[in-house]
Amino acid sequence: MAVGNRGAKQATLAQLRAFVAVAEFLHFRDAAAAIGMSQPALSGSVSALEEALGVRLLERTTRKVLLSPAGERIAVRARAVLEAMGGLLEEAEAVRAPFTGVLRFGVIPTVAPYLLPTVLGLFRRRYPRLDLQVHEEQTASLLEGLAGGRLDLLLLAVPLGVPGVTELPLFDEDFVLLAPRGHPLAGRKDIPREELRHLHLLLLDEGHCLRDQALDICHDAGRTAGADVTTTAAGLSTLVQLVAGGLGVTLLPRTALRLETTRNEYLATGYFAEPAPSRRIALAMRTGTAREEEFRAVADALREAVRPLPVWLTD
Repeated sequence: MAVGNRGAKQATLAQLRAFVAVAEFLHFRDAAAAIGMSQPALSGSVSALEEALGVRLLERTTRKVLLSPAGERIAVRARAVLEAMGGLLEEAEAVRAPFTGVLRFGVIPTVAPYLLPTVLGLFRRRYPRLDLQVHEEQTASLLEGLAGGRLDLLLLAVPLGVPGVTELPLFDEDFVLLAPRGHPLAGRKDIPREELRHLHLLLLDEGHCLRDQALDICHDAGRTAGADVTTTAAGLSTLVQLVAGGLGVTLLPRTALRLETTRNEYLATGYFAEPAPSRRIALAMRTGTAREEEFRAVADALREAVRPLPVWLTD
């Protein structure tokens, strides 16, 4: 397949692949082996690309290969072209045969440890021909990956309010107050939100959507922006241990309760009065994606799979 338009001479995808391989390895033999070409064929493809583009891409010596200044710039563009073509072929494959091929699945850290066993079990049973690739990242990175085509489907907390992203809600879950054993609110079943105004609160680092959700809940409860909030943890497991050590209290999603608090005698839980603060978990996809019908079916299946969760999450 040819790309570009320079008279009768056009760059081809095969030439771009050859050049990108050389740009990566800076060695003709290693590059040829990586993409399954003979070394003479690889060298010929790169030379043909230089002729088609009218620029010198490589500086060849007897010992090594270097990218020319033009080669460094064009290597970036060539990689983008090959990635875009790969995405196009994946979309075509998905249309021809739903639930096959690669599915690049992104999930936030405050959901991954607690829901992935259910999600992965569902995919194994119902979609065995899917090549599921899981990426755990914070929300901003996931959305960037979705917009850029690096990721296909996300599992995260909503609402996102991002143009071009369609949310497929799965379920709502309450937040539970996690406190050290002996705390005045430990074991309470009807904690008013107003109690959050004066508690010594421990939160995740900036960038975690769970931090923002907790702060929104506190703001709604009347907590002032200047109230003492200590940010000391990069993950929920560390945050829970800080609570167990008596450094403060935190808000924990109910799905995390069993895994994070089992067999820890230094922790206690408290439950908020109705309506309890909660978050919504959903799938998110690019609006108008060719795999929309497929992803909506996945959302339907996940809703059924997680339906029993409120039963086994009670303590």
